[in-house]
Order: sequence, then C-alpha cells, then structure tokens
Amino acid sequence: MRFTNVRCLLFALVIYATVLSAGAQTTWHVKRTLHIGDEGGWDYVTVDASTHRLFVTRTTHTMVIDAESGKVLGDIPGQKKAHGVALVPSLQRGFITDGGGSIVIFDLKSYAILGTLTTLADSDGIIYDAHQNRVLAVSGDGGALMTFKPDIDAKSGKIEAPIMLGGAPEFLATDGQGKVYINLEDKDVVAVVDLSTRKVVARWPVAPGGSPVGMSMDAGKHRLFIGCRKPQKLIVMSTQDGKIEASLPIGAGVDATTAHEGEAFASCRDGSLVVAGEKAGKMEVVSVVKTPVGARTMGLDPQTHQIYLPTAEFDDPSAARPRPKHDSFVIVVVGRP
Repeated sequence: MRFTNVRCLLFALVIYATVLSAGAQTTWHVKRTLHIGDEGGWDYVTVDASTHRLFVTRTTHTMVIDAESGKVLGDIPGQKKAHGVALVPSLQRGFITDGGGSIVIFDLKSYAILGTLTTLADSDGIIYDAHQNRVLAVSGDGGALMTFKPDIDAKSGKIEAPIMLGGAPEFLATDGQGKVYINLEDKDVVAVVDLSTRKVVARWPVAPGGSPVGMSMDAGKHRLFIGCRKPQKLIVMSTQDGKIEASLPIGAGVDATTAHEGEAFASCRDGSLVVAGEKAGKMEVVSVVKTPVGARTMGLDPQTHQIYLPTAEFDDPSAARPRPKHDSFVIVVVGRP
C-alpha cells in the first residue's frame, strides 16, 4: 500500500473539486484523539456498541479500549498476526482471526482465552451473522469462507467444511437472509455465497474499481460499499443483481468502509476519510475529513454516531511500509457536531 505526497495532493484536489461543485459542506470532523501507546501494528477495529468498547488487533495481541476515555481495559495475548474481531454478546464470546492459521476464542467479560480453533492459513476478515447464527471468516491464502456456530467447543471444536471461493478474499458482509458477499481482491469481483447450499452462486465485477478490500452493507437499501485500491474507488453495488450504482473517487490505501444512516465512509491510509451521501437517488461524495496518515481502518458506534480510526506517528510516512514510532499509537475519533 504505497502512497506519496504528490498522489495525496492530486487526490485532494479531485475530491475537493467534486465536493465544491456539489455545494456540500462537511459536518463530520475529528473531535479528539485518544493516546493509547503500546507496541505493534494494527488492523481492524471492532466496536461493541452496547458497552462502547473497542477491540483493536495489534499484530501479536488484541487490545480492549474504553471508547470514551481511551483507557485500556484488557489485552488479549498470544496471536501471531491478528486481523479482526467478531463479537457474540449473547454468549459473552469474542473471536479473533490470527493469520497464523487459527481463531482465538475469548471471554467478553474477563478477556481470558477460552480456546483456539485451527483454520486455514491467513485467516483475515471475520463477522458474526446473528440471523444465521454463524461466525463467518475468510482465509486469504486458502481462498475460502470458513463458518462455525459461536457456541462451538472452544477446546476441541472444528470449523465446518470450508467453502472454496476461487480467489483471495479480503472482507465480507452478510444480508442476514443466507447470502454472504465477499471481496476477491485478486479477481476484482464480489463472490456471492448461498449459505444454504454452501456454494458460490454469483461473481459480480467491481469495475471500474479494482483490487477490492473494504466492504460494508446498507441492508435496508440493498447496497454494498466496496473500497477499491486499483484504481482508487468507492463502488456502490446493488445486492440484488450486482449492478454498479455509483463509482466515487477516494484516497490511496483504503482498507475499510462502513455505512450509517444513509451515508457511507471510506477510510484511507493517505489521511482521508471520504463521506458519501445520497442526492436525488444517487450516491456522491459530500465531504472529506482530513485524518492523520495511516488511519486506514475504522469502526463505527451507531449509538454515539462516532467513528474510531487507529493510527500512529511514523518515522517516514511516505515509505512503502512506514514504521510507527515507539509508543505513538492513537485512536482518532470522528463525529458530527
């Protein structure tokens, strides 16, 4: 995920020109920054809206953070390459994907590790589908969707037979009605999986976007929001037929998208949070929030209407793989007035 100052400037000019031409005025803005510190990189951040806790993977461990104060409530150790977290509050269980080939099961109250499931290599994106009562996770290297019930035996349980996808998955979304939508980054498509037959039933191209990574869904409006890196686009896709409803410019190094109250967001490593909204039945960019470089993933609390973006200070922000400075990890909080 490379970016340069020139590319960032060009992106900003394009976006701001688009926003100004639409007569839009930003309402979302950076409200505060929580200094967390500690060592390790980071990937996804998962929000527990019922308790306002943040679960942030830090490569070899996963931190539990109070979203209001920034206090570290817990730290779950023992991962090789932590990626994402799924929560099942009804069972007081959480699940962490470890790219080393496992999923860590932990207790939501004590944060104690309950057990570890063996998975395919490069376990990455993970979500919980409450309607289907399944934890859903993807294996990038294994090219598969992995599923299991959340009450699985934490010591001896085994995941269900993987569903082969025919490509390298990155992230996923579910409609709660038995369909799972999965970005295949190397194929430039969204694979649609029917959980009842456990088969891929459609492959929808993301063009004019490419290299799709971030994904979220507005189930009410039957829309997927897909963050693409090559070229840099936020693709709005119908979940009914795969039709592309909009293709919007975004920044370099997108890693996550989310949807909230009719708006969609794309967080990008170059220091931009693109906000899209609907006007006259069409999605368009309405504002761009300037964030610190590296804020490429995010979690949204639908109750407080706040977005949390992890990042840090870097020795050389323009490097292909910038190294964070010691103890500089922060959570940037974006919200409305």
